[in-house]
Amino acid sequence: MAGENETHKKSIPPYMKAVSGSIGGVVEACCLQPIDVIKTRLQLDRSGAYRGIFHCGGTVVRAEGVRALWKGLTPFATHLTLKYALRMGSNALLQSAFKDSQTGDLTTRARMLSGFGAGVLEALAIVTPFEVVKIRLQQQKGLSPELLKYKGPLHCARTIVREEGLFSGLWSGAAPTVMRNGTNQAAMFTAKNAFDALLWSKHEGDGNVLQPWQSMISGFLAGTSGPICTGPFDVVKTRLMAQSSRSGGGARYRGMFHAIASIYSEEGLRALWKGLVPRLMRIPPGQGIMWAVSDQVIGMYERKQVRLEAPNG
Repeated sequence: MAGENETHKKSIPPYMKAVSGSIGGVVEACCLQPIDVIKTRLQLDRSGAYRGIFHCGGTVVRAEGVRALWKGLTPFATHLTLKYALRMGSNALLQSAFKDSQTGDLTTRARMLSGFGAGVLEALAIVTPFEVVKIRLQQQKGLSPELLKYKGPLHCARTIVREEGLFSGLWSGAAPTVMRNGTNQAAMFTAKNAFDALLWSKHEGDGNVLQPWQSMISGFLAGTSGPICTGPFDVVKTRLMAQSSRSGGGARYRGMFHAIASIYSEEGLRALWKGLVPRLMRIPPGQGIMWAVSDQVIGMYERKQVRLEAPNG
């Protein structure tokens, strides 16, 4: 049995993990973009214009139309596709590097380090610039192109680079994004593996394929802890990305720690968790959707490999 499990472990290359994650990302983005728009609007609301998630959503629809709830979908979907491909692939590579060379086992500490490393890499390479563009698009009110500063994702990116510079513009908010994503992925990969084993006796690479609803439950539960732990980093990330260094009077926040201190002193401790409810409405279901799709793609690959290896077994 140990040899059979090891065969299955070797039969799941990192590129298949990357492909499965990217497919799951497309499905997640299309389903949950409205929640992300509402989360962004709530986090940027300093005047109390929105009284909650439903009031915010209703206000956006009444003032700007239903399509406004899918603002920023193109960069969001592209961002998720690339992010999950990099996250799943790099996590698989890091796990392979951290595995015990003799037994092939992966300790909990090694799993967390692999997740954290994957989160840091995706934050710097993909998440930060895509989220800057997405947030700038989402904070614009109205749908008439002539009234909007940014006409679309590419125009938004070009404008930011021209006005604010490449790194100071598209990579604004990189520090809190690294902290948020690194912590999130360390917790998520560890928790997903733990819930699979605890609830369904499923171990990574054992050849067993969970039903989609089982993967959704494990993914949903694994995705709940991150938003609570990383709420302040997410709020600060959004504020830093939304501000333009060319705005009157200069940037409001000078960096991650200055933003945390300013928000706390001006708006109170609870403001550092603004948008938590829509994050919990988006991230855990999003992880559930992504893992349901990803696990099925990996399962199809495993079943194909088993059939190919059967005559030699």
